[in-house]
Amino acid sequence: MSSTTSPRTEASDPTNGRSDPADLEAVPLRHWGRWAAAAVVLYVTAAFLWSLARNPNLEWEVVGDYLFEDFVIRGVGITLMLTVVAMVIGTVGGIVVAVMRLSSNPVLRGLSWFYTWFFRGTPLLVQIIFWGFLAALYQQIEIGIPFTGVTFASFDTNAVVGPMTAAILALSLNEVAYAAEIVRGGIASVDDGQDDAASALGMTRSQAMRTITLPQAMRVIVPPMGNETVTMLKSTALVSVIGGKDLLTAVQSVYAQNYQVIPLLVVAVIWYLALTSVLSVGQYFVERRYGKGYGNASMSRRWLGLGVTR
Repeated sequence: MSSTTSPRTEASDPTNGRSDPADLEAVPLRHWGRWAAAAVVLYVTAAFLWSLARNPNLEWEVVGDYLFEDFVIRGVGITLMLTVVAMVIGTVGGIVVAVMRLSSNPVLRGLSWFYTWFFRGTPLLVQIIFWGFLAALYQQIEIGIPFTGVTFASFDTNAVVGPMTAAILALSLNEVAYAAEIVRGGIASVDDGQDDAASALGMTRSQAMRTITLPQAMRVIVPPMGNETVTMLKSTALVSVIGGKDLLTAVQSVYAQNYQVIPLLVVAVIWYLALTSVLSVGQYFVERRYGKGYGNASMSRRWLGLGVTR
């Protein structure tokens, strides 16, 4: 008895006598252009690093001699101090200015807008120089009652606002403007229903802001504030124009005497890269902490980066 296959059976067989699809081997698409471009970039990068490492003008032995010198370590300490103080003042002041921007009082809104407009609209270097030469505008700083001529105390401006004070004022006041916009954006990201719920529970606006809105806004605030911290650490190098005793000022004061400009700048670069890398690692863990519960599981698996800075 011969066996035959009916047309109905063949039509119902999707493989039509071929192998099972599960047994088929999937061949990934080859992106030869990408690999070729990556090879070219890798080659050029390796060639540049090789030429840089073998360049005798870098004088790596000089870099090693100065890398941990006392004046360099003191400069690193001043740089870190300026960064911490400026970020603390900037963050606290930024929260205040951000709340003023969101206030229903038109005077507070107008003042906060003018503050951010002014300090974000002028270069940080100009602000540092301005505070460094404040005595050219006000020779004396007087404390008294405005518009009455009554003065309780008077101080010489140069004695009060030295290079370090000027550096802290410039960095902090500038950071307040940027932090205010970051905080305002974070607060705006929280749903208005949260405030309604807090009001229904009898909480005041300040209580709701402190215990409900700001904690939720931290998820949005932390990433850009981490970038601001990295940027602030690098921006401290600008205070060298007024003799702020930071890391760059320290190496400049030495290479102005021994003319080892490139090796000492390499020392500064190494320290800046080390410090920003540590800050980036800290930012990574803080972001992961505040990203829990918001579907940001991929955040813990991404590469560490220095972030986007201004």
